[in-house]
Amino acid sequence: MAMNYSEKVMDHFQNPRNVGKIENADGVGEVGNAKCGDIMKIYLKIDDGIITDVKFNTFGCASAIATSSMATELIKGKPVSEALKLTNQAVVEALDGLPPVKIHCSVLAEEAVKAAVKDYYDKNGIEYDPAEFADSGCDHCCRCD
Repeated sequence: MAMNYSEKVMDHFQNPRNVGKIENADGVGEVGNAKCGDIMKIYLKIDDGIITDVKFNTFGCASAIATSSMATELIKGKPVSEALKLTNQAVVEALDGLPPVKIHCSVLAEEAVKAAVKDYYDKNGIEYDPAEFADSGCDHCCRCD
């Protein structure tokens, strides 16, 4: 199936930002499903509640790579509390849209960020509301082409 991707999606796919791994990361989140082919791993470095560095490794399609890249750009330099407010819709808007069949990639990007923040909270004994980390309810997984 041919996809109509925005210039921003193609740019973040062909020139992804913040690719890699952070050794001794303060928080690591991995989401996805090998069965459907999209797996995202986000690494956070946090100093005084600010995300000073963020990296990602994503195995997946162009949309998965682009949404991972954009998500890292949107949270880098921001307070952890602001990163928790990142939505898949914000990622889609920042990329000037995604084909409807690829929206699940933006959901995975949001969930990967939240999983990394949760890991950071757990490692540091920081209390949090479990509802902030509830499953998004995305039912798109394993329906991508």
